[in-house]
Amino acid sequence: MRIVIPALVALAAATSWPAAAALPVGAKAPAINTQASLAGKPFAFNLASALKKGPVVLYFYPAAFTQGCTIEAHEFAEATDEFRKAGATVIGISADNIETLNRFSREACRDKFAVAAASPATIKAYDVVFDKRPNLSNRTSYVITPDGKIAYVHSDLSPQLHVKNTLAAVRAWKAKQ
Repeated sequence: MRIVIPALVALAAATSWPAAAALPVGAKAPAINTQASLAGKPFAFNLASALKKGPVVLYFYPAAFTQGCTIEAHEFAEATDEFRKAGATVIGISADNIETLNRFSREACRDKFAVAAASPATIKAYDVVFDKRPNLSNRTSYVITPDGKIAYVHSDLSPQLHVKNTLAAVRAWKAKQ
């Protein structure tokens, strides 16, 4: 029995790691200054500047043009107008290079929102390292309020609820303002 309990504790810790791998609500969002692309055109993205316009939905995704990431980008593209009505900016972010992001912003994001390049340091700072690979993020969506605080987190490899949940979080935040 003594051997089983430590083994169960270790198993519980190992299986709960992905759920805990995200910044908590209320945390200060780390600064981001990076290259991004909108409608195939690169530009310099600065999170602090984007937050001056309102909340930012910053969604990390593993890799452009993979099935789940393309589905998620299409869903965010379809909901971009709803996010704008709620005063929010959507930014997808992955470890892809700018050439890939230029294509992804046109083809998958349908010229509706920007995608940005995440460095290993950014992936680590947002606590979204995928499977111990520092150059790859998991799928985690953050709603960041204009004061730079995390208001909502959704971390799930399935792209299914990221758009629905972040839009609801943005609307709830807006209703309180």
